[in-house]
Amino acid sequence: MMQLKTITLAPPSQPPPGLRLFPSLASPERTLKFHQFLVLLLTFLAYASFHASRKPPSIVKSILTAPSNQTLAINATTNAAAASGSDQFHDETGWAPFDGPRGPHRLGELDLSFLLAYAIGMYFSGHIGDTVDLRIFLTIGMVGSGIFVILFGLGYFLDLHSFGVFVFIQVFCGLFQSIGWPCVVSVVGNWFGKAKRGLIMGVWNSHTSVGNIIGSVIASSVLGLGWGWSFVLPGCLIILLAAFIYLFLVVHPENIGFELSGKDVEMNVEGVALVDAEKIETVDGGMMESEEDEGSVAIGFVDAWRLPHVTSYAFCLFFSKLVAYTFLYWLPFYIRHTAVAGVHLSHKTAGILSTIFDIGGVFGGISAGLLSDMIEARAVTSVIFLLLSIPTLIFYRLYGSISMLTNAALMFASGLLVNGPYSLITTAVAADLGTQSTTRGNSRALATVTAIIDGTGSVGAALGPLLAGYISTRGWNSVFFMLIVSISIAGCLLIRVVKNEIKGKLNEGKWLWLSIIAR
Repeated sequence: MMQLKTITLAPPSQPPPGLRLFPSLASPERTLKFHQFLVLLLTFLAYASFHASRKPPSIVKSILTAPSNQTLAINATTNAAAASGSDQFHDETGWAPFDGPRGPHRLGELDLSFLLAYAIGMYFSGHIGDTVDLRIFLTIGMVGSGIFVILFGLGYFLDLHSFGVFVFIQVFCGLFQSIGWPCVVSVVGNWFGKAKRGLIMGVWNSHTSVGNIIGSVIASSVLGLGWGWSFVLPGCLIILLAAFIYLFLVVHPENIGFELSGKDVEMNVEGVALVDAEKIETVDGGMMESEEDEGSVAIGFVDAWRLPHVTSYAFCLFFSKLVAYTFLYWLPFYIRHTAVAGVHLSHKTAGILSTIFDIGGVFGGISAGLLSDMIEARAVTSVIFLLLSIPTLIFYRLYGSISMLTNAALMFASGLLVNGPYSLITTAVAADLGTQSTTRGNSRALATVTAIIDGTGSVGAALGPLLAGYISTRGWNSVFFMLIVSISIAGCLLIRVVKNEIKGKLNEGKWLWLSIIAR
């Protein structure tokens, strides 16, 4: 009798209880494609709800801060709307401990506490997820996130003003939020192989922007009832969706009788396939044998940093995420405090208008991926987007206040160009590194490299909102200067990679037009 060998550390999962409650979902008439679609839908909604529950802090920032002289002028322009009952802003006096001149600083520190906990928790969550039932683990992450998001909102109803308590809530919220990403990409990786990775991941990855949009709309719509509701509703939403995940998410095809032959796919923490593990199946008396590929010895941490382009990509992602997350956490606040066509927008309108940036991000990720596929040069594509985003941000700062149309158009372009390279780097770096002879066939080496790149980027994501909170007190020109400098540094860090790509294309006889222009 053959012994059972497997590369999967997690114990086999049982079919979810929802399939036992509704046997028709697990009937033989239900095809593999049906269950694949169900998995995509459930994981898409799950991670969209994670991002939706992250948006309230950015929406309520302008309410939590105290009314400076500028805000007092803003209030004068919105009194008519408040008096009519269309949008009641009874929170204009600020909310301790976020009022006063240090209010933006503390809001930045609050963002830092969440994002650092999220970045640290990501590594532990990925490891734990390999040893437990992913359906249960994802459910715990969603319920825990929802509870702490609701607890933050309860601070409004309980008249809570302790900065330490708010930080405590955000830290634990970040830890529970870190469970989401490793779980959903692992489940998708169990159901789909590399052959369909590009199309599937291209559509599926839009859950981030979709979640941001949903969270902004929900949180903005209930601001008139009190800022606490902006947290309570997204928190309830993610808990509600957690019930569907617990009831219906099938982690492995084998749990309901399907067998996927060929090649499995290993996913990194940003959702990109790392390396294929050949799955050798032999049936003998009901036993199956799976063997690991050779070259699975883990690479050292220092050695991983020395691999070609790892440092360049890691620090490029650091500055790219710094810019992207600054917009994520501070754009509604900026719109609220900047006159558009001479009129200051309400909290609700500013929050909803900020979703245009996320809509641009959806198109940015798709267009960057398409362009990189066409020219077969990801670093060149990233640099093109980064360079174009510099004048776009300048134009948005200078001319975004002319009218609603120019504001929306320039915001859309900014989202497209800022999120394009960020999305491309997080989904293409591992595949690029997989082409190197130094890591080919070594999945654990690639996992180490990917952890370095994503971890470095997460530090930038935590630093950006913090800096914006401090710098914004000196004026928004200083914040945009920081963003432009960060984008410029990100582009410079890829110059060496770009040179190698161009040189490789010329050696292959491609891009001959470039050599003609150079002459």
